[in-house]
Amino acid sequence: MAPPPGLTGGGLVEFSTRRRVTVAMFWVTMFLFGCIALFALKVNLLPDLSYPTLTVRTEYTGAAPSEIETLISEPVEEAVGVVKNLRKLKSISRTGQSDVVLEFAWGTEMDQASLEVRDKMEVLQLPLEAKAPVLLRFNPSTEPIMRLALSSKVAGRTEADSIRQLTELRRYADEDLKKKLEPVGGVAAVKVGGGLEDEIQVDIDQQKLAQLNLPIDTVIQRLQQENINISGGRLEQGSQRYLVRTVNQFATVEEIRNMLVTTQSGGSNAAASAAAQMAAIAASTGDAAAMAAAASVQSASSSGSTTVAGGVPVRLKDIAEVRQGYKEREGIIRLAGNEAVELAIYKEGDANTVATADAIHAKLEQLKSLVPPDAELTTIDDQSQFIRHAISDVKIDAVIGGLLAILVIFLFLRDGWSTFVVALSLPASIVTTFFFMDQLGLSLNVMSLGGLALATGLVVDDSIVVLESIAKARERGLGILQAAITGTREVSMAVVASTLTTIAVFLPLVFVEGIAGQLFRDQALTVAIAIAVSLVVSMTLIPMLSALKGRPPMAFPEEPPHPQWRPGSKWQKPIAATGRGAGIASRGVFFGIAWVFIRMWRGLVAIVGPVMRKASDIAMAPYDRAERGYMKLLPGSLRRPWLVLGFASAAFVLTMMTVPMLGADLIPQLAQDRFEMTVKLPPGTP
Repeated sequence: MAPPPGLTGGGLVEFSTRRRVTVAMFWVTMFLFGCIALFALKVNLLPDLSYPTLTVRTEYTGAAPSEIETLISEPVEEAVGVVKNLRKLKSISRTGQSDVVLEFAWGTEMDQASLEVRDKMEVLQLPLEAKAPVLLRFNPSTEPIMRLALSSKVAGRTEADSIRQLTELRRYADEDLKKKLEPVGGVAAVKVGGGLEDEIQVDIDQQKLAQLNLPIDTVIQRLQQENINISGGRLEQGSQRYLVRTVNQFATVEEIRNMLVTTQSGGSNAAASAAAQMAAIAASTGDAAAMAAAASVQSASSSGSTTVAGGVPVRLKDIAEVRQGYKEREGIIRLAGNEAVELAIYKEGDANTVATADAIHAKLEQLKSLVPPDAELTTIDDQSQFIRHAISDVKIDAVIGGLLAILVIFLFLRDGWSTFVVALSLPASIVTTFFFMDQLGLSLNVMSLGGLALATGLVVDDSIVVLESIAKARERGLGILQAAITGTREVSMAVVASTLTTIAVFLPLVFVEGIAGQLFRDQALTVAIAIAVSLVVSMTLIPMLSALKGRPPMAFPEEPPHPQWRPGSKWQKPIAATGRGAGIASRGVFFGIAWVFIRMWRGLVAIVGPVMRKASDIAMAPYDRAERGYMKLLPGSLRRPWLVLGFASAAFVLTMMTVPMLGADLIPQLAQDRFEMTVKLPPGTP
């Protein structure tokens, strides 16, 4: 059977009206791909903003901020200040800690920058008492993405019980929880605060030092020399090589007390004098063991010998009190009125907040059984929850916007089938956009969803223009199939030009550098993709559906086989028969589903249509009056163009005058369902 007139020739529109099953299966496939991609997309509040920032953190316990700046911060700044692409360098010196923040130019490869910074730090000479610098991939001034509180289920009855509980909680958080949470993917650092941090306190008696004529620097040097682990080189034995490490670290408080500080040398007289001083010190403290040791030294010195070769031993416990204590508190964390220990979790600069939070929650589920039975681990702040709520709100708003767009289309077109055709182009364009978003590595965030909401009104424009053009062709007396082809062809160039113009407005935002480019890239790509997909929808799906109006789906003949391929051999005939059978089966399934769906839609329109048409007449009454007023005003405007131009110029000037009154900000303030209170006390407040 020859194809009907108007179906000869090539072109996308002819192909769409001729190959209805192919076009329908293509869009069904894209819709399914889009649905799969929707669940695979990452969720974030904002696009992944990879701040090119590194932080060099160095701890120097007990050092004042001025010492930290002179001994730590300035040498680090001089060492890393020559790294490539470094744009800004600043340091924060506080008691016991130095943070040197390096800000690089946008587009810098941060892995390479990290290697260069590490190379510079390897030749850095810092005080021996300072810990090795640590390189962090986050800015310490940013807020943590999650805060956890470790508290005791039962408050301590006495002050001693409370101190014991806070010490144990802090020890468990430092030695166990922190080490298990830091390896989680996306976590940059875990800061522990609150509670009581373990500390060995050595309270030196100045009077005893004066009696023994012993400088305090000697005691400090001995503590540093005795509590150190250093490399001992390597030992080779045959084909095996062993690394040797000398371990000389205090294990108990008693070892610290028994540490030998010095020996009092100078012969028996000096030894006897030192022994007498030790006996006096022991008598003043009532230490029986020290008094016995002093008596032994006195006896040995009177006989011409000493207890230790070269003099009398002076141990740390003879001149100081060594006890297990806790550091001076820098902050107090309370949960429901009771003191607790806080774990602040920071994410890496390029990590996804929601994915990182999910990984942390999964790890916390594994750690539940390891938490002490009398302790409780609580999440007190989770930024991912706010992000999820914000994304959910934007999704709901986008769906409501789409439904309102369909309602407005029905009010203006006043035709159920035309509304169905245009409404079908909306999910086809939006859902297919999700597939391309996944391929480009975009995420679901406020900017990309805002782009989809913006595109909701734009994607139906092309479909409405094509549908109206097809309706005009029908009014000229063309057949339904010929009208679909001719009407689409007549506006194809205008639709393509309009679509490309809109894309040209948004696409350049993709190439903007800096944080603005990263922020608006997702929105620009989302709008451009959605509009481009809507163009293909208007050129394929809309004419195909328009050609079905009022006709049974099977009433249109399919294209005959290509004349150059005719089944003649014994292998080609079974293949051809199988192909024809599969084609008939697929068309039957598709058109059967389409017939059921169309009948349901027509039934719905038959029920709701009269009510909606009446509502359309009421809603469109103001528009009709405005249209009649416009038609009366238009001739006068054409006769007085200078008046129209003057009014437009005045409106433009007045509008530009209000621009300076508008505030300027990159990101608007985010209102969360909580409030924070900051109280500043006068300087010097204990």
